[in-house]
Amino acid sequence: MARTTYREAIRSALREALQRDPRVFLMGEDVGLYGGTYAVSRGLLDEFGPERVRDTPLSEVAFVGAGIGAAMGGMRPIVEIMTVNFSLLALDQIVNNAATLRHMSGGQLGVPLVIRMATGAGRQVAAQHSHSFENWYASVPGIRVVAPAALEDARGMLATALKSPDPVLIFEHAALYNVEGELAPDAGAVDLDHAAVRREGLAVTLVAYGGCLGKALKAAEQLAGEGVDAEVLDLRTLRPLDTEAVLASVRKTHHAVVVDEGWRTGSLAAEVCTQIMEGAFYDLEAPVARVCSAEVPIPYPHHLEEAAVPQAETIAQAARNVVGGYG
Repeated sequence: MARTTYREAIRSALREALQRDPRVFLMGEDVGLYGGTYAVSRGLLDEFGPERVRDTPLSEVAFVGAGIGAAMGGMRPIVEIMTVNFSLLALDQIVNNAATLRHMSGGQLGVPLVIRMATGAGRQVAAQHSHSFENWYASVPGIRVVAPAALEDARGMLATALKSPDPVLIFEHAALYNVEGELAPDAGAVDLDHAAVRREGLAVTLVAYGGCLGKALKAAEQLAGEGVDAEVLDLRTLRPLDTEAVLASVRKTHHAVVVDEGWRTGSLAAEVCTQIMEGAFYDLEAPVARVCSAEVPIPYPHHLEEAAVPQAETIAQAARNVVGGYG
C-alpha cells in the first residue's frame, strides 16, 4: 500500500486514461497552464501537450457543448467544470443534449462524455462555490451520476466512466482533495453499479456519500463508544441508486439516518427515504431521519458554514434519536 491523497489519486487516473487511449483528452478552465483550480491536473500539460490537455474560454455552455460534439464524433473527452455552481451555466447542454440524444435519435447517437466537477462546502468560498446540486442531476434520465468518497473510487471511477456509452458526471467533493490514505499501487477500475458498506453494524444504518461519508464514519465511531453499533453505507452512485443495498442494510438494522449535504427540501436524502419507505417500511422500528444542510445559501464565515452543513455530531445525534435516545 502507498500513501496518497484524493487529489493525487484522481491525477493518477487522468494520467492513465490519457496514456491508454489516444481518443481521451482533458478540457476545461485552467486545466493546462495553471494545473487545475484544485491542482488535480498539474503536470499533465507538460506530459501530454496542448492537444490532449486543453485550456478553454470561461464559457461552460461552450466547452461542455464542444465536449458533447467531440464525444459524438468518436473521441472520449473528459470535461472539467471548476465548481458545480458553474455547471448551471451548462445545464442546457447537459440535460437537454447530452442526456437526451440517445433517446431522441432512437439509439443511433451516443454521447460517451465524462464531466468532472468539484462540489460541496467546507472551504469558506461562499455561496457561489459551495453548493451541492448532485440531486438535481441525479433526477435526470440519460446520465449516470457518481460521487467518489474513498481513495479507491477517486482512482478507479474514471476508467469505468470512460467505457460508458452515455454521459457520466463525477462529483468530487472539494474538501476531500487533501485527504490522505492508503491506496494499493495497482488500484484500478471499480464498478459504478453498487453501493459499499464502509463499516458493518447492527443498530442503525447511516447512508451517506461524497464529502459526508467521512463524517458518517466519525459519527459511527462516536456512537460505538456509547454502545450503538452503526453501519455506514456509501452510496457511491447516485443515479442509478443501488436501492437493494440500502434496503438490505435497513432490513438488518431496522433504523436509518440519511445524510446529504444538499438542502433538505427536494434532496437526494428525500428520495432515499422514500425508497426505504416503499421497500422496507415493515422492517423499520422508527421513522427514517435526515441530516441535511440548512435551507440557506452556504455562508462564508467559518462558524456559520460549519453550522449550515451536516457534521459528525449532528449525524450521531440523529442516530441516537432514531434508536431511542441513547446518549
